[in-house]
Amino acid sequence: MEPLNSFALKCKFAGRGSEHVWVSAKLLALRVATRQALNMNSHVFSLAGAELAALPSGALWWGHLRMLVVSDLHLGKSDRIARRSGAMLPPYETRDTLTRLEADIRATGAATIVCLGDSFDDLAAAESLDEVERLWLTRLQAGRRWVWIEGNHDPGPVDFGGTHLAELHSPPISFRHIARPGASGEVSGHYHPKARIKVRGRSISRACFLYDSDRVILPAYGTYTGGLRADDAVLKDLMRREACAVMTGSQVHVIPMGRFG
Repeated sequence: MEPLNSFALKCKFAGRGSEHVWVSAKLLALRVATRQALNMNSHVFSLAGAELAALPSGALWWGHLRMLVVSDLHLGKSDRIARRSGAMLPPYETRDTLTRLEADIRATGAATIVCLGDSFDDLAAAESLDEVERLWLTRLQAGRRWVWIEGNHDPGPVDFGGTHLAELHSPPISFRHIARPGASGEVSGHYHPKARIKVRGRSISRACFLYDSDRVILPAYGTYTGGLRADDAVLKDLMRREACAVMTGSQVHVIPMGRFG
């Protein structure tokens, strides 16, 4: 697929063997669905003069630089939970997250990938990835600039290729894990924002982007991740009154944060 350089929709501001076959089929289907979603459902907005797009998957796309930004992958979370509490979760979240990430990379033709911290649930989780998953990451990194931003779960360099930074400054935008009060032109993650709306009498809760004229806070991209309500005081204190939430999913919904109280 050719790189995606524009978007059709601009919303107003308001393993092995059969397992390998299954993963390949799922990836192909995701790539097709992602490509269609990018052209139809992305929400395009401006931050510090840069045109950005909130993708339905929870990734952020900066087309001018062919940069794909994701936050809070929390790879290896099932391993960390098993180590700390003994609770056993299905150990497939890392592969599911990587499958979705690869679909976004292929669909956009991204040349630079920025992971905004908490890419691994802790440093031991990074070491626990199996050979298939480590090779998968290596393959995704090949031929691309890959930047790991430090998070509170993974505060030091991890044993993977790419550049490891506390923050990335790519004027006019700065990328960091946790939003800094008073900052402008900032893209961050950490809070796992989510929003709830009623559609046809049903209550729907989804991960969401939050953005205003100063900053964007990305949703958690990882499969096993909770969330903080968009109307939480911490997030309301960071965002301007005119901020919007962009709900992720098969179809994006853009909602003024004021509707959450």
